[in-house]
Amino acid sequence: MATALADDIRACRICADRFAATKTAHAPNPVVWFRPGARILVIGQAPGMRVHLSNVPFKDRSGDRLRDWMGVTEAQFYDRARVAILPSAFCFPGYDAKGSDLPPPPVCARTWHDRALDEIGQVPLRLLIGGYAQRRYLPGRAGVTDTVRDWRAHAPGTYPLPHPSWRNTAWLKRNPWFEAEVLPALRARVAEVLAE
Repeated sequence: MATALADDIRACRICADRFAATKTAHAPNPVVWFRPGARILVIGQAPGMRVHLSNVPFKDRSGDRLRDWMGVTEAQFYDRARVAILPSAFCFPGYDAKGSDLPPPPVCARTWHDRALDEIGQVPLRLLIGGYAQRRYLPGRAGVTDTVRDWRAHAPGTYPLPHPSWRNTAWLKRNPWFEAEVLPALRARVAEVLAE
């Protein structure tokens, strides 16, 4: 179900000059994946190159890990009646000179998030993935580790999570409490919300 807002976001070219100046020199390609009435809202970082090419959010190893964390199937995750995905920036921001992902341009969230949140409506569960989402929606919090460690202060309506990127595998090994404490509670909450 396309909406006027989704069409407006897909047509956005605010960052065209910024992206043209990156190592990838790519054009904007906003990846929009939400509609009114979703039960779970995933607020993440920004699409990577694979998502930029596929137009499907989290269609990569990070998505595989995130779905495992949530305890959902791919079909459940991509059912827009169940899950809305609102990245901090809708477009792949490009790579820097060293080949690392650039941060999501703040202008994207400033331009689109309030309108997108109004359209999605109230959701019983928000997942704030990574530092960009956590700084925007849990202002005043410390770093990702402390914010995620304090997950009980935000549950059951919000779960702050680290980014599921393979780059965070070392973080997961250093913080075994995440898998032992957070993931069982998260999976139970996701199942509860999807069953309502």
